[in-house]
This record gives sequence, structure tokens and C-alpha cells, in this order.
Amino acid sequence: MSDFEIPARIKGKKALVTGGSRGIGAAIALRLAQEGADVAITYERSAEKAEGVAEQIRKLGRKAVALQADSADVAAVQGAVDKAAEALGGLDILVNNAGIARGGLLQDVSVEDIDATLAVNVRAVIVGAQAALKHLPDGGRIITTGSCLGEQVQFAGISVYSTSKFAVHGFTRGLARDLGARGITVNVVAPGSTDTDMNPADGEGAAQQLGFIALGRYGKPDDIAGAVAWLASPEGNYVTGTVITVDGGVNA
Repeated sequence: MSDFEIPARIKGKKALVTGGSRGIGAAIALRLAQEGADVAITYERSAEKAEGVAEQIRKLGRKAVALQADSADVAAVQGAVDKAAEALGGLDILVNNAGIARGGLLQDVSVEDIDATLAVNVRAVIVGAQAALKHLPDGGRIITTGSCLGEQVQFAGISVYSTSKFAVHGFTRGLARDLGARGITVNVVAPGSTDTDMNPADGEGAAQQLGFIALGRYGKPDDIAGAVAWLASPEGNYVTGTVITVDGGVNA
């Protein structure tokens, strides 16, 4: 958690964070709750971790619900949005955070890995946003976790992953146009290397990644959560169709 006083900028709002049981997703869910929102999260397999995050949210005095949903399953994504809105009594903020990373040079990447990457990282974002539209009020928020690798590709072996994030960035710009008349903002927060169990700061390949980071260190999940919370707040109400890059200067 952040070590400074956190303002209650979104008190009374209702949010869904996909992939919220761990890492960046958990940090986002907790930060939104700290700022006053009731929060639903989805998880695929980590039921115990997801319930742990939900319990932390409840201890902050907010409503919380953990929903099992495989982001590769269209019906599960749609159902999770509807269940979140029902459990929380509405939906003001959708954070499309669930994602997977399957690397490798293209000649070594299977069609199954390509399909899985596009299903979770792209299709679920589109389907989730579509399902949320009937719940989101005018002035609502759609925020997606992208990647600095959806803007520049610094090294080999990530072509399919980067393709999925470039696609999300493009979808966001288009959807912002679609929803502008309703005052619904649509944005991406694009992390760089962030210290999670998916990409630990002491893991394989970390030294290579550090070489690209101007600040010389991995990011923390709270670094990303702060940017998401700002976009969800009233301060972010004139920002739409853009990518906020939180990467320690990788793409500087």
C-alpha cells in the first residue's frame, strides 16, 4: 500500500477489476476501495487469494465480491460483468486488467498460445466493455491495463504479446470516440516491468529488462494502481482515448 494519505475521490462508486486476485489487479482493487469504491474482482483459479483481497476491501468498509471467471470464455466475461453490477447495485468503473503473457520467437509459438493470448488480452477487453455498457452511467469509466510493449518493442520474443497490447491501445482510442457523447472516458494505463509473481524483479530476464528502465528499478503494483485511480476520479474526467505509460522511462 502507498505510504501517503489517500483521498476518497470515488466514494460511493462501484467498480469491477478483472484479474484482481494478485499483482497489479489486486493493487488496483485495493486502491479503488481505499478511495471509496465498492469493488468486485474476477479470478480464474486463485479462489483463496481472491477472497483474501475481497476481505481486505471489506475491512476498509466497502462492499466486495470475488467472482470466478475465465477471461478466455466469452460467456464468463459477460456473466462476471452482470454479476458484479448485481452484487454491487450498479457499475461505474470497469478495469480490464486480466491478461496473460506467452513469449517466444514466432517460429516457436503455437497456434494455441496465439489464440489464448488474443482471447484474454484482446477479446475479453472488447467483450467486457461491451457487456458493461448497459450498466455504466453517463460519465462512467473504462480503464484497461495495457503495456509499454504496446507502444515500443525493445527486445525479441514478444511479438504476439505486443500485438495484443497494440490492439488494446487501438481499441481504446476507437471506443473513446464511440462513447464520448455519453461522457464515458476510455483509457489505458500501460505498465513497464512491474514486480509481481508474473514478472518478478529477481526473475529470469530481469537484468535485461532493467537495462531499459531509466529509473533503474522495477515498478511496484501500487505505481500502476495510482494511475488507474486517478483516471477513475473526477480529476480524470477530461482524459479519454489515451495511454498513460507508467514504465519508469522505458519508452522515454
